[in-house]
Amino acid sequence: MSNISSFYQSEGSQKFDEARRKAFIAGVFDTLLRQSGTMLSLDEVRARLKVRGQRDLGLQTVPIDRIVGSEGRYLDFDRRFLPRSGKLRRRWAEIHALVQQMANLPPVELYKIGDVYFVRDGNHRISVARHMGQKEIDAYVTELLVDVPLELNDSVRDLLLKEEYSDFLEWTELHRLRPDQHIEFSEAGGYLDLIQHINTHRYFMGLEQQREISRAEAVADWYDTVYLPLVRAIRRHRALDYFPGRTEADLYRWIAAHRWTLLEQTGSDPGPECATQDFLERHLHTHPLDALNSVLRQLLVRLGVDARFSGDVTEGAPDEPR
Repeated sequence: MSNISSFYQSEGSQKFDEARRKAFIAGVFDTLLRQSGTMLSLDEVRARLKVRGQRDLGLQTVPIDRIVGSEGRYLDFDRRFLPRSGKLRRRWAEIHALVQQMANLPPVELYKIGDVYFVRDGNHRISVARHMGQKEIDAYVTELLVDVPLELNDSVRDLLLKEEYSDFLEWTELHRLRPDQHIEFSEAGGYLDLIQHINTHRYFMGLEQQREISRAEAVADWYDTVYLPLVRAIRRHRALDYFPGRTEADLYRWIAAHRWTLLEQTGSDPGPECATQDFLERHLHTHPLDALNSVLRQLLVRLGVDARFSGDVTEGAPDEPR
């Protein structure tokens, strides 16, 4: 190796040590904020989401910060593509030296799922490029087609929820019946409740119309006449303002249960508007610190702290109604 190559190799080794220190510090902050810095595994994504095909997108320029996972080396680097192991030193330093010497490195190879990318080949090149402040990288891209696309900040926990969502869509085909649908929960188990709601709705539709109701017909009618009216009431009352970190589907689930309780107590259906209003009044009366909790969480977000991972800000103000 020439003298200049040796110099760049030594510099690359020093930069690797710098990247490892950054990885350690980032890991500490991830722990303190209770958020995951782990890269997503493409194999796990494939196992949990229904991949219905793929297509070649050719050579593209890809934002590096949208590369969130890897096909085989997701444990070697963190979510920021900082190296997690000293065993990566030699290859990492070599790539850094080649970049410094203006070597013409080949494009990396990526898979695209939704808004994010996974590395098929080129993990070290991406790590070095990101450490050097490079914002984009050339890549040969293959898109994997799924019904529940991934988003930039999705964690391993989010992946479990999207698996449930994928199963729900496979059973209901709601994404084909109502392409604009967007039903996401912040905790597990919600989609099973929705399936029960749909089956109950199908049963009563059959009684009312004195005929067999197909699953597709029941799904569409439930979405149009049960789910959407309640979600619109949630939006009118700005109910999500009182439940930071929750979703419209979470509130639909809780208010639908509350609506059923009111029906059993009074003998009449209060409807989505009254059920939503009564739910909010009872919950906020029971937990008056929720409003303060909401304000403090919004302040944390403005200060750059992700409130989704920071737990309750005010002690005694639960997120979920009891």
